[in-house]
Formats: sequence, C-alpha cells, structure tokens
Amino acid sequence: MEVFAITKNIPMSAQKMREVVRQIQGLPALAAQSVLAVVPRKGARVVSKTLKSAIANAENNKKLRPETLLIKEAVAGTAASIKRFTPKARGSAGPIIKRRCHVKITLSDEIPPR
Repeated sequence: MEVFAITKNIPMSAQKMREVVRQIQGLPALAAQSVLAVVPRKGARVVSKTLKSAIANAENNKKLRPETLLIKEAVAGTAASIKRFTPKARGSAGPIIKRRCHVKITLSDEIPPR
C-alpha cells in the first residue's frame, strides 16, 4: 500500500533539493530520517518534515507501522518562479529569478522485487 506527502512552494531551487532527495531513495523510512538528521543542508530539514508527514499519514490513515515502510519514490520538481528586476548600469535592468520547488515522498510497505 502506498502513502505520500507533498510539500509545495519551498523557496529553494529544485536542483539543490534533488541532491538531498537522491540520498534517501530506496531506504527504509526510519533509516532515511537518521540520514537526513546529519545532512548539513537547508533542504534536508524540509525533506525531513515531508518524510515525517508521510510516516504520520501512513500510521493514522492506513494503520501501517513505520518499521515496515520503504521510500519508494522521492521527487523534487520545479514550481512557479518569482521574477524580479534589479537596476543595472545605464538605465537597463537585470532579471532576478527566485526559484521554488515541490517535494513529494511516496512510502510503500511492499518489498521491492530483486
């Protein structure tokens, strides 16, 4: 049975978030929590919150035990960017793109085939 959690519009680029998300793919959920606790990146805190939410969804909604859960899929995708401009020399303007991302973590209690 699959359970997921999504965190939307995180003020960080998806490229930076993917570096954190790749580290936990395929791990047991509780092991992934301990890995994220020692990763020294801002994205690790957000991914950890999303993982805790997915585990809570599995416990409360589907009555699954956290010890049996595996991370089936962890994805960081792009969201809508905020576009701004800053003044430059001789009256021109330079773009500033404030990127955002979504994080989706899918947990499963099924053992993957080898």
